[in-house]
This record gives sequence, C-alpha cells and structure tokens, in this order.
Amino acid sequence: MIHVEGLTRYYGEKRAISDVTFNVNKGEILGLLGPNAAGKTTTMRILTCYMPPTSGKATVGGFDIFEQSIDVRRITGYLPESPPLYVDFTVNDYLDFVAKIKGVEKSRRPKEIDNVVEKASIGDVRHRIIGKLSKGYKQRVGLAQALLNNPQIVILDEPTVGLDPKQIIEIRELIKNLRGEHTVILSSHILPEIEQTCERVVIISNGKVVAEDTPQNLTNRLKGGERTIMQIEGAENKIRDAFKDIVQIKNLIVTPADNGICQVEVESEADIRKELARNTVQQNLGLLELSTDKFTLEDIFLHLTTKEEAA
Repeated sequence: MIHVEGLTRYYGEKRAISDVTFNVNKGEILGLLGPNAAGKTTTMRILTCYMPPTSGKATVGGFDIFEQSIDVRRITGYLPESPPLYVDFTVNDYLDFVAKIKGVEKSRRPKEIDNVVEKASIGDVRHRIIGKLSKGYKQRVGLAQALLNNPQIVILDEPTVGLDPKQIIEIRELIKNLRGEHTVILSSHILPEIEQTCERVVIISNGKVVAEDTPQNLTNRLKGGERTIMQIEGAENKIRDAFKDIVQIKNLIVTPADNGICQVEVESEADIRKELARNTVQQNLGLLELSTDKFTLEDIFLHLTTKEEAA
C-alpha cells in the first residue's frame, strides 16, 4: 500500500532524513518510532505531499508522490502533531468545512460527518465551539477530520502528545479500531503506545532507519537472550567473584546500594538461574530476590538509538 525507497531530505545543509526505506501493507498499522528530531515528522510530511524529498521516491496507494500528489492527498487522511483546527467553529461546522475541501458531495456530507463523529466518539460535543474543548476532545476532532471521506491511508503524527493517561488509552483504542479498514502509519516516541497498537515497527534514529520488524521479532533480536534481575546482600567484589566462572554470562551489572544490598542484572545466552542461586549461596551471600525479565521494545529502542548516536 505504501512503498518508500531512499527518501532523503535536507533543510539547507542540515540532513533531516537519509535513505529512508520501508513498506506498509494494506490494512496494517505501522509504528514509526524514534527520539525527538529523529526524522519521523519529515517522513510523514513527505508521504502526505506536504513537502518534497531532496531525493528518493515513494508511492502511496499506488500513486507517486511527485507525479500524482493530488491523488495521494485524495486517499490520505493526515493528523499533524498540532491538529489543524479552527477554534471559532463548532465541531459540526468544522467537519462540514473539511468535507467540502475534501470534495465530499453535499448529499453525502451529513452521513460522512455522522460516521466520523461516531468513530471518534465526539457525538456529545459536536455542537460545541472547538476552542472550548479539552485537549483530548480536540485530538479526537483532529482524528475525525483525518477520517472524513473514508481515506484508504491514515497518517497520524504523535496523536497522543500532551494527553492525560485516560485520554491516551481512549485515543489508542480509536486507532486500534482502524486496523483492517484503513492502512495506518502512527508516529510516536512513546514505546507502550507503539507496542500495544502496531503490528510492525520502523525505528528511526538520526534520520536513518535502524530497524524494521514486528515488536516481538525486534525484542528477540536484542543481544543477550535471557536477563535475570537479583537483589543480593553482600559486597560488590564478592558478587563478581561468585559469578566469574559462569561462562554463559554475557554481561554482568552490579549496582551497590547504601544498605549493603546490590542490584544485580545478568544477561546470558540461556536460563542460568540455578547456577546463579547456587553460586550465591556457596559464597555465603544473601539472596533476597531472583527473577527473570524479558527484553522489551524499550530495550531494543535504547540499544539501537544509542548505538546510532555513538556511530
């Protein structure tokens, strides 16, 4: 549905993105994940024909962003980070105005507006002035305008920024309900949002794609394999001595605390909890806690973006 190949964009001499390449399947929700200023917004602006790339190419719904930009805009709904709202309008009047701009026939507008009002759950505020709405409702109105005329593709740039936890959950559920009916690109630097909403993830750092896969496959690729978290009563040097002969250990982090208890993090090739517990007891150390901790999308995100920044 969306094919991106080698997109590069310069602002003067500053390179915003470099050789960005990825694909989005029909009906899929793809997460565009990266730190602030990583290039997510630039990529989305290019795909919505808001700005051209310096080089590279892309097709959206089979239409070329250079040669067929009007067609791209016709099949795409876009919610920028700051929703494009007219705060003096009522919600209903604003959506009617947007429907006109999008070329929705007059006879179809009431039904189209009713449809997006229901999808965005804004029926109770549809006759209120937009400027008097909460930020959460304003985001919903922005999402509603993006969904007008039932676009094949929906592109959402940081749709939950600035919202409270309850509002984030509500917007997240709205987005999840778009799966299958629309192809969605969702950008964020909020990891749980991406992990709980998206089927695949593209991670961008310093304007470059550093990973592309499902959240599960990305976490499985992270170096380490198994991670064990322990709390041990004893000196740091004795803890290190206790584990020095366990060859499966890839990384050992011991963090001493003032109360004589150390937080110990062990990354290993396999499950070595038995060996860790046995050696701890043999060295007369106090084992207070031992648990496994699976790698998360946050781990792969930090691993890849930190590695990119250091390159």
